[in-house]
Formats: sequence, C-alpha cells, structure tokens
Amino acid sequence: MKKPLKPEDQHIWGMVAATVHPLPGRATPTARQEAAKHETAARIHPPKPPGRPGKVREALDDIEPNRRHRIAKAREEIGARLDLHGLTQDRAKATLEAFLTRAFDEGWRAVLVITGKGVQGDGILKRATPGWLAAPHLTHIVAGISDAARHHGGEGALYVALKRKKRG
Repeated sequence: MKKPLKPEDQHIWGMVAATVHPLPGRATPTARQEAAKHETAARIHPPKPPGRPGKVREALDDIEPNRRHRIAKAREEIGARLDLHGLTQDRAKATLEAFLTRAFDEGWRAVLVITGKGVQGDGILKRATPGWLAAPHLTHIVAGISDAARHHGGEGALYVALKRKKRG
C-alpha cells in the first residue's frame, strides 16, 4: 500500500506538477473530463454492498511472501499465462474468468495474468483486474494475487495463486 505524501513532499510535487504541460495536440483535462474519469473509477471499483459480511471480498490478500518467491524463482510452476493486452474491459473480464476456471479445473496452483501497465502506468485493465479477481463467484478459485517479478512482467502482470481443488 502506498504511503501518503508528507506536506513538504506535496509542496515539492506541486511545484513540479505546475511545470508539466500537455503533449502537442492534447488539451489539459477539463473539470467535466476529470469527473467522468472519477465516475469510471467508481464503476470499476464499486463500494462494497451492504448485506452478508464475509461473503463479498473487498480485496484479495497478497500471496504469502514465500510462495510468491517460489513462483518468481520458478520453484513453483506457473501453470498458464493469459495476456489481456488489446482487449476491451468486458472481453478481458470474460476471458479472465474462463481462463481461471479452466486453470482451476486442470489443477494448476499458480497462473500469470498479463494486464500491461497502460500508457502512463495506470492502465484500466491493470486497475480493474484485482477487483475482478475478488468477485464472489471466484472465491472458491482465487487464493491471492501479487505483482509479478520483473522477468515475468513486473507491474504489468500479476501472479494469481489458485486454491487447491477439492477431491471428490
């Protein structure tokens, strides 16, 4: 989790931000565009609905550090990879859910989901994917997530730990 900026850092950041100008051909965002951006973010990360506590996950747990290390060092196999580059949100979500269901059914314990970082490091798929993975209908599949190691895509990819399939 990111720490909030200290007041002196905010002041310095304000001075730096004041020197930034849009690229040629791009206008400074208007208040209406900023409001639309915040509305989109609210749709992607809706507030937790009231009701049954414990049934809806607000966020996923991180993969335990030792397990993440084993995945990153290839001591625990990445069963499958999914690249979401170029997909719309709806298509990416459907593809991700089908992929996770298939990986779980095949008994994989860890998969790699490549979201990309977006143009400025704040891509829509990168922001939306953790929320999709925390969906109630995936609680029996997804154990946790973590950013991937640099050689697996770094901030543009996620390790997804899957739960063990119950024998039966």
